[in-house]
Amino acid sequence: MNLLNKVANIFDRTIDVATLLAGILIIFMMLSVGADVVLRYFLGRPIGWVKEVAEYILLYIPFLVAAWVLRREGHVKMDFVLTRFSPKTQSMVNVITSLISAIICFLLTWYGVKTTWYFFQVGYVTPTVLRVPKFIIIAVIFVGSFLLFIQFLRRAYSYLGELGRNSKRGRGAYGKA
Repeated sequence: MNLLNKVANIFDRTIDVATLLAGILIIFMMLSVGADVVLRYFLGRPIGWVKEVAEYILLYIPFLVAAWVLRREGHVKMDFVLTRFSPKTQSMVNVITSLISAIICFLLTWYGVKTTWYFFQVGYVTPTVLRVPKFIIIAVIFVGSFLLFIQFLRRAYSYLGELGRNSKRGRGAYGKA
């Protein structure tokens, strides 16, 4: 197994762990919100931190699972339009959209790192019940965006290979299409 395959396997495991963490967060949120509802309405004793933690979890979940969804090709696509193109054109469109998306995710990663670092340096804490350091809350933005950036690059590379295979299939006896 070469180095590139090992790195790809490590990356895939990282995405799987992030998705597992998101699942655990969903279960925790479900149980804590359920407990808060029961305690609030039946005992008159709500749990003060539940709403705030649920809000943070709702930020974490999309950033933790986005790369996993992309790896499974589960993001929304314009299939109605895309399926009308030839396989070669479909591959080209997928390469272009993947590269544009990778650039956007890189920018999100860059600004996420800068903002997280800023909040870490100034020691800003949320003016809420839990008083959580803000950098902990927003760090998931650059982590998830970075994972998505890498996955979009992998997707572009995959479709680029597909584009090459589709080009070779369309050639005649003299190498011309």
